[in-house]
Amino acid sequence: MKPTPVPLDLRHLKVYPLEQRLSESRLADILIDPASPPPPLTPALSTTVATCVGAIRHARERGASVMLLYGAHLIKNGGAGILGHLLKAGWVTHLGTNGAGTIHDWEFSYLGRSTESVKKNVATGSFGTWDETGRCVQLALLAGALNGEGYGTSLGRFIEEDGVTLPDAESLTAALRAEPGHPRSPARAELLQTILVHRLPTGRITVAHPWKNASVLATAFRHGVPLTVHPGIGYDIIANHPMFNGAVIGRAADTDFRLFGTAVEGLDEGVVLSVGSAIMAPQVFEKSISCVNNLRLQAGRRIVHDHSIYVVDIQEGGNWDWSTGEPPKDNPAYYLRFCKSFSRMGGTMRYLECDNVGFVHNLQHLLKA
Repeated sequence: MKPTPVPLDLRHLKVYPLEQRLSESRLADILIDPASPPPPLTPALSTTVATCVGAIRHARERGASVMLLYGAHLIKNGGAGILGHLLKAGWVTHLGTNGAGTIHDWEFSYLGRSTESVKKNVATGSFGTWDETGRCVQLALLAGALNGEGYGTSLGRFIEEDGVTLPDAESLTAALRAEPGHPRSPARAELLQTILVHRLPTGRITVAHPWKNASVLATAFRHGVPLTVHPGIGYDIIANHPMFNGAVIGRAADTDFRLFGTAVEGLDEGVVLSVGSAIMAPQVFEKSISCVNNLRLQAGRRIVHDHSIYVVDIQEGGNWDWSTGEPPKDNPAYYLRFCKSFSRMGGTMRYLECDNVGFVHNLQHLLKA
């Protein structure tokens, strides 16, 4: 009989100070001024963006959700300030992103720079092994879970409040003994174990974020706009750290998936913007809207209806008019998951082959945000 494989012990990973990393992007170089003129669009794109603006205005007039789901490149390409303006003006009621979207956001707010060479650093075993990134994200989620907060709120609070306050091991132990069946007991146990194994200080842990005004996470937290995060275990560099704990990530993502559903519940005559998210946005949205429809039908209510979906990416849309429905299986466009999934979600779906920052910048300009 073959021996049972033993999982890697990540506690022995060697990590390095983030400041020592050769980062490829500086916030000062990439951040786009929302007041600057947006890049010109083709006439066809301009018409579709104008239609999108009208849909957003209608949604907000009737109190419907406007969900903006984005990939990490929107942050890496300098769009944080534009998103901030859309939030402050109240045009967007819900943000959703993947794990990478938050990692670049946090690194920019903490260090003013982000992004590394995957090819060079994988070869040296240093890719993703940056102490502050893995440690601070984990600390934020551990602390937020004690209050029932998800990934986005926990990390947004951590940035906005420049750190976190951890209870001591004695109080956590006492709470677990007194209330072993409490809904927060798993979160208390994870934090207690982390404090003991990694010898963490308790009380106030201050982590300054000099560039927090360029953080979408912090801006959303400041203005009370839900920002949900939908990571995968092993997808993000925070897995390359001795403190990584998949249970902590999963608990935070679970809370955020449920919160995502609250936004979908308010989507009648609302708008979904999927900007540069080829996998996370369509995959999470299709499960969430199914949950919402399930609950609505049980209550004798109509399923989510009359919503508009705008999918934005730089890939060709297969020369297919997605507003007419999905193409046949012998058409290559059928295999564009980010289009096909959204085309099946009811409402009206339009695809824009457009730069992600160019799209949101034009949107913000037309909305006068």
